[in-house]
Amino acid sequence: MEPSRKLLIVEDDPGLRSQMRWALSDMDVFIAEDRESALTTLRKEEPNVIVLDLGLPPDPNGASEGLATLDAVLSFKPETKVIIASGNEERENALKAIAAGAYDFYPKPVDIDILRLIIERAMNLYALEEENRNLSRSQKAAPFSGIIASSPGMLQACQIIERVATSEVTVLVTGESGTGKEVLARALHELSERASGPFVAINCAAIPENLLESELFGHEKGAFTGAVRQTIGKIEQADKGTLFLDEIGDMPLALQAKLLRFLQDRLIERVGGRSQIKVDVRIVSATNKSLKAMIEEATFREDLYYRLEEVGVHIPPLREREGDAVLLAKYFVQRFAKELDKPVRGFTNDALVAVASYNWPGNVRELENRIKRAIVLADGKLITVQDLDIVSGEAEPAFPTLKQSRERAEFAAVKQALELSDDNVSAAAKLLGVSRPTLYDLMKSFNLRE
Repeated sequence: MEPSRKLLIVEDDPGLRSQMRWALSDMDVFIAEDRESALTTLRKEEPNVIVLDLGLPPDPNGASEGLATLDAVLSFKPETKVIIASGNEERENALKAIAAGAYDFYPKPVDIDILRLIIERAMNLYALEEENRNLSRSQKAAPFSGIIASSPGMLQACQIIERVATSEVTVLVTGESGTGKEVLARALHELSERASGPFVAINCAAIPENLLESELFGHEKGAFTGAVRQTIGKIEQADKGTLFLDEIGDMPLALQAKLLRFLQDRLIERVGGRSQIKVDVRIVSATNKSLKAMIEEATFREDLYYRLEEVGVHIPPLREREGDAVLLAKYFVQRFAKELDKPVRGFTNDALVAVASYNWPGNVRELENRIKRAIVLADGKLITVQDLDIVSGEAEPAFPTLKQSRERAEFAAVKQALELSDDNVSAAAKLLGVSRPTLYDLMKSFNLRE
């Protein structure tokens, strides 16, 4: 289905309105001359892009009506791309409008070619964001509570979790730090028949080796210096529920043997204790290491590995999850703006492009922290690139201009035509449907020698 291209022109000059409507007639153009008619059309047609003159009646020589219209538009439909019409003397008001959430501004007198370029870019960006919004609204984008995703790799991981949740198999979740392994483990627990039982998590890398056994299995009073009372371990605490062993690759070899014995007979002995205790618990573990490589290095037990990975689930890094960074960023903005009681409601266009194109080495955890920090630091209603603290060069432009797209397409077509014709210019020109002089000009501009 072809995406809509609805454009609303809000302009009090009838001559300029007619000129713009005629010049942009390849789009669905709607006309309004003041705030009231603009908002009526907005509610009825929901245009993708609005070209808004700041000098509207009853304040044609000021900007109060235009700025009020902008605020009303963004309150009703914040995803709308609003382009401000501004004379040189109104530049200060145009910048105010940009700070308030407008997409861009163009100077008067109107140059239709420049205005069309700005409108086309706004239309394309709106279509891109609308696709993300549709994905986030769809059932596939949220297989179950707590997971924000639309990328194929992440959806596949979610589908595996759904399928195995009601069984009793042990699950090993792999992925880089910060990808959300514990979130997926919690989702598995909530979907399982153990959901009414406890979910107990322990990070094997965060606890000193000499204390980890006691943390897992518990200890009796007097078992060691400082053991002044009996302590129930994490395994016992998770009885009738799920135990999540995070960073299982950091577990010492001696303790791996004891964990393996538990997985075989489901019995534990507290440190310093003599009696065996039966525990009914499901084990879900996670690691950011290659356990197979550790097995070859004799730092991880192969028999334990096969006990832990009856089913394996891999979470791809955020840089490989196309579209997920933007979905997650918008989710975090809504969440933290409410938690921190801040008026932030979204991103500037540059910031959204930066989120989509940044590599996110720290994955979802880094994204979450940057968004939270940005909300605290933001001066206006929209988060900027500066608020995100993404340095120029860390993120490549993800959205090319029309000129860049056209040049890339022309270069690729010329290069392919020359290759197919064995560098015969006449034959290549015929393939491209252009004259030989035109092809020579294109070859010269692209630095392609005959």
